[in-house]
This record gives sequence, structure tokens and C-alpha cells, in this order.
Amino acid sequence: MIDNSETASCRNVLALFNKHSGTGFRSSELFKSLRSSWDNSPEINLAYQESKSIEDGRFKVRQAIASGVDTIIVVGGDGMVNSIGSQLVGTDVKLTVLPAGSGNGFAHHFDIPTQMEKAAKALRHGRLIKVDVGYINDHPFFVTTSLAWDADLVDGFEKSPMRGVAPYIFAGIYKYFTYEPQKYTLIVDGKEKVIERPLLLTIANLSEYGGGAKIAPNAHADDGQMWLVAVPHMEAYELLPKLRRLFDGSINKIPELETFSFTEMTIRREREDPVQIDGELLDLGTELHIRVKQQALNVIVPENE
Repeated sequence: MIDNSETASCRNVLALFNKHSGTGFRSSELFKSLRSSWDNSPEINLAYQESKSIEDGRFKVRQAIASGVDTIIVVGGDGMVNSIGSQLVGTDVKLTVLPAGSGNGFAHHFDIPTQMEKAAKALRHGRLIKVDVGYINDHPFFVTTSLAWDADLVDGFEKSPMRGVAPYIFAGIYKYFTYEPQKYTLIVDGKEKVIERPLLLTIANLSEYGGGAKIAPNAHADDGQMWLVAVPHMEAYELLPKLRRLFDGSINKIPELETFSFTEMTIRREREDPVQIDGELLDLGTELHIRVKQQALNVIVPENE
């Protein structure tokens, strides 16, 4: 990891929250957490706004930037980090996160506490770092983008009335039996590579899917590299014992796994399936171009990260 950190300095701060993120949270919990650490000093001008939709949140961020806000606190999950962070790429405005989503892969990677008051305290005097941003067909992603079963299960999760990590597991089991694998042709550094019928095909900027599942343990946030992780389709009795490796950081020890780092890649596939981007699904066609914009986003992380 490149040491690009400095002590974060914040003055005009906007806390932008989605009260429907993840399993939900109480507004009183948010206000108490930020009052105790961020809103207790005359040097900080802290305002609150609710993000009522993706477009509403983006609009409010653009307004905040125009009004001189220098720090955005995202109170939500990876989807909200994506929608808000996309507006901050290439600016001097700093992003930090109070995790309130279902998976919180972004927060987990940077060791941001999942308890709101602890997170607020850890971030108040945190470090400012510059992190990479991945792009797939010009759509930014900060955590992961997935193309195979690992994308299909998000569709099952979105249809679930529950939130949290458990519904992801149930959606994954259901989608395993309905997912139809296909062939992917990769062009990396001018060389062609074929991956036949993968079960998992993930491009990772950070180490986690979320919920403690480490899909790319070697991923760094600021080295200008993405990681491709591919696992071939296998029978359920072969797959289930291997899933534990997602949670103990040893997925790289799965013999069938294929993984490598890259800066730019084109993927061609036979069939257009939805693509998972930081927990949201998009239809992007059969040809996908992935690239990385190095150290393009300013992020406040805990001092001990």
C-alpha cells in the first residue's frame, strides 16, 4: 500500500443519511453519535440531510459542493457510498462513512467500526487517504463489481423483504440452482484469455464483498490495481466446504480459484446478464471495459487503519 495519508481537516461537513439502509437505524442514534464527536466544537459546521433516492442524494451532494462543503459523511451502505462517491471523484471534497448497510464492504476494508458511535469517534480525527476508483463501462465502483452467480444472487437479495447478511446467503443458495453459467473472453494487456462457465467472476477494488466475506484478500485501495477473482462452476457438495474460506481470508487457497491483478481489461460474454456494482444491478451489454483511476477519491479512515 502506498503511504498517501495525512491528518484530515474538516470544517463544513454534511451528514447525508439513508434511514432505509440495511436493517435501518434510529435518527436519534445518528444525531447522538455525531454530536458527541463531530458537532461538539465551534470549528465544525455540521448539517444533516436525508437522501431519499439515488438521484436525490446526488443532487444534494452537488448542491453541498457548490455551497462550500468540504466533507461528506455517508450514513448508509455500499450502494450509497457508490452514488455519493461518484459525485466526489476528482474533487477535493472528502468522503467518510458511518456504516449502516447490509454488507458494508467499504467500511470493513478500512476497519471502520460498525457501531455508529464508535465509528463517528474513530473518524473524527482520522487520516485522509486517496483511494482508487474502478470503472466498468464508465460506471464507477469502489468495492466490487460481479458478473456471474455473484451478481445473480443480488437479484434474489433485492427481492427479499429482509435485510442483513442472512438474506444474501439464502439468495445465494436459491440462485445457485437457477443460475446459467456462460463463457467469458478476457483481453488483458493485449492477450486473450477464456474463462469457461465460472461460478464466481468478481473484479475487486477492495478486499471484501461485505459482511466479513473477503473476496480479494490482497487488494489495496491505492495501488492502481484491480483484482479479478474467478471460481469455476462446481457441484454444491464441492462448493459448500469452500465457502468458509471467504470468511477466514483464505479464498486464495482454493485450488480451482484463478486470480490476478490488472489495470485495464475488456470482457466479452455471450449473453447479457445484469452486472453487480457495489450491491446494485445494471444492464451493461455483452462487452465490458474495466479500468482504474488511481487515487481519485479522498477518504477519511480511522487513524489505526
